[in-house]
Parts: sequence; C-alpha cells; structure tokens
Amino acid sequence: MVKIAVLGAGGGVGQPLCLLLGLCPLVSELALYDRHRAPSVAVDLSHIPSQNLQKVSGYTAADDGLSNALRDADVVIVVAGPGITAEMASRDSLFQQSALVMRELVREYTRVCAEAIMLVVTNPVNAIVPFTAELLKGYGVFDARRLFGMTTLDVVRGETFLAEAEGRRGGDDRVVHVVGGHSFQTIVPLMSQAQPPARLGWRELEGVVNRVRFGGREVYYAKERNGAATLSTAYATLRFTEAVCGGLQGEKDMVECAYVHLPGIEGGDEIAEAVGVDYLAVPVEFAVEAFLVIWISWESGKLTVWQMHGASRIVNPLGTISSKEQILFDIAIPALRKNIQTGVDAAKNTLSDEKPH
Repeated sequence: MVKIAVLGAGGGVGQPLCLLLGLCPLVSELALYDRHRAPSVAVDLSHIPSQNLQKVSGYTAADDGLSNALRDADVVIVVAGPGITAEMASRDSLFQQSALVMRELVREYTRVCAEAIMLVVTNPVNAIVPFTAELLKGYGVFDARRLFGMTTLDVVRGETFLAEAEGRRGGDDRVVHVVGGHSFQTIVPLMSQAQPPARLGWRELEGVVNRVRFGGREVYYAKERNGAATLSTAYATLRFTEAVCGGLQGEKDMVECAYVHLPGIEGGDEIAEAVGVDYLAVPVEFAVEAFLVIWISWESGKLTVWQMHGASRIVNPLGTISSKEQILFDIAIPALRKNIQTGVDAAKNTLSDEKPH
C-alpha cells in the first residue's frame, strides 16, 4: 500500500482531493500538511469509513509539521499555492508567489524523502516544474522519472467535452492525449488520435479543442473572476495519482499525460531533440522494475525486490499528429520555451542566494 503526503491540504483543491484519496483503494495512509487547516481536515476525513485507509494525520507549520508529513511518503502531491484571485490573475504574479511556496517545500522534500514521487499541481505548471527540477538538480537529488507536472485536467476536459459534443454523457470510455503544456497557448489536444475515433466533423472538433484550451477561463468567469477549477482539478489529480499508485503496486499499462523533464526518461531525449525543449506534456507510462537478489548461506535463497522509479518510458504521439494539431504545437513551443526559461532563471537565482558569499 501507499503513503501519500498532500501539501496544501486545506485549500480549495486540497480538501476535495483528500476526500477522493481517502476513498481510493490504493492508498493506505494520508499525511496532510497546510499552514493552518490540515489537522481539522484530517479529523473531518477520519469520520468517513474506509476499508483501505489505515491512517490519516494532519500537520501545520508548527512543530516541524512539514517534515513529519513528508517522512516515509511514497508520493508527494503539491497543491499548495496562492490561488487565483481577481487581484492576481496574471501568470507572472502567480509564478512569483508559487515559487516562494515551492522553495520551502522542495527544500524539505530534499531533506526528508528525496526518493518519493512528486506531483506538482501548483500553477503555473509550465514554469513551476522547471523551477522545481532545477532546485532538485542544485540539491543533487533530481530524477526526471520522479517529477511530474499535473496536466491530467486537460485530458479529462478533452475526453468529457468530446463525449458531450457527440451527444453522450461522460468520457470515461475515451482516451484523448493532450500534449504541450498547461496554459491556453500551450495545450494541444490530439483529437485525431482519440480512441475510439471521434465521430465529429473538423469544425465540431475545432470547437472541442478550443473549449479544452480555454477550459480554465470557462471556470474562472463562471466563478465571477474569483476562483479557479477546484473540484475538476481534484478529480484529475486523483486519476493521475491512481496511475502512479497502480505502477507502484505492479499494475501494467498505466499511462497518463504529464508535464515532464524529457531527458532522463526513456524516449525523452529523442523528443527533446526534435522539438527543441526539455519540458513537455506527453503520455507517460508508469511501471516498477524487478531485481532478483540471491544470497548464499546454509541454504541458497532468492528474493525479488520491486523498485519504483516513476516514469518508465514516454509514449511518443507526435509522429502522427494532424496538420491542424501541428499548427497548435508550433505555436506552443515558443511559449513553452519562455515559460521554462522563467523557471530555470528563478531557480538559479534561488540557489545563488542560498550559497554562502
């Protein structure tokens, strides 16, 4: 079974996510962290019966709470951040605030559980993931197979909106990969590769694609410019986490899209060289690796040890995208390159500030 630490558990995404994780049969322990509200969320959650959840605990910033929440975690989900308000709707402002939060969390993650898989939900993902990766590199613990930016919400929207356009309810029987990044300029839904194939004309498909790309704005304006997607983000994060946990427990064919550092994951170097960026949202497969340990004493014996590295390989969908999808992808790459550089530069400044002068 799996221990998950949720950082930012008291927020608009954190609370529904904790409820969903508490009901997930793959999760055995939840450690919730927030500056103030995590203990109350943990108590509230503990009142719900669960056959698999053996322990739920809540921690605040007091009494080394972050360290206690992270200790022995298999998966760390970061939903902590400033959120989106009417006064702070720009991605640049959001990045500055989120980077301050991530700086503290990454430092403690490095010290306590550097081998845990980290899922970053905190926005803006396009810049925060490179920022996090460069910090981990500076601390000497980076492994591309263990760091993921959450773009599953775009996939969920793609599958749901396509089903709606076809006059059906739900989208769970669909597979729609979404590549690029996690902003309207960088989201590229691959409707041409939907399984089963889409039953729509190209004009109708364009409408679905645009709705996916601007899905965040749809929620933002529905909430009168005073909030972002919370429930759908929590659901999408659960879905991605289930794929990771399934891989941890040896299940096969666990594939979800995520924003990753391409070099360091099987198949990633080729994509990075082809597209000209090191970070990209792509379909990722999760798996464990088995090692056979043999020892000799009075009797010979053997033990199979399973080790989870996170991403085992990237499933490359870029060779068969349509001409219209290629246009969107060509628009996405320069925007991604700028976002990535923002994160990398900020991390370098952070590491420089931490070095003794």
